[in-house]
Amino acid sequence: MQHSAITESGDQVATVVGSAAESDTVVVHVQLRPRRGSTRRCLAALAELAGAHHPEVSFTLTGLSKDDRVVRVTVGVELGPRAAVARFSPQAQAAYAFVSSVFTTLYDHMPVYTVEPGEAERAAAADLMARLAAGPATEVVVPAPRQPAAVEQIPA
Repeated sequence: MQHSAITESGDQVATVVGSAAESDTVVVHVQLRPRRGSTRRCLAALAELAGAHHPEVSFTLTGLSKDDRVVRVTVGVELGPRAAVARFSPQAQAAYAFVSSVFTTLYDHMPVYTVEPGEAERAAAADLMARLAAGPATEVVVPAPRQPAAVEQIPA
């Protein structure tokens, strides 16, 4: 079973995954949008923030895409089981503190709440994580920007 939380503006900000038999887990997705030249600094700052200040928080890179100006790095932060989130458990409080720190510390990378990433973004994130796990010798590849459709192009 999967549920989504939608804001008044129609943005999906949380996804609940699981079944009624197991405890549902709430995941909030935050997207960082560093300029193309500062992507590595953004990822290093995110890792430092998590490791030094919020080691108890469970999060993962859930999406990766880019356009001509920015790279979209989507981070899924696990708030914990839905019932515990409703009671503002210590895990949920720690996750909320981490998300707050992302917004205040990494504001240069334009953080926003976002929807759950699509399949292409998830595949790119999984590929990046596999390459990072393999070591520094591998090259990190981000998917190419989407090309505009003919109706979107403006003649010169």
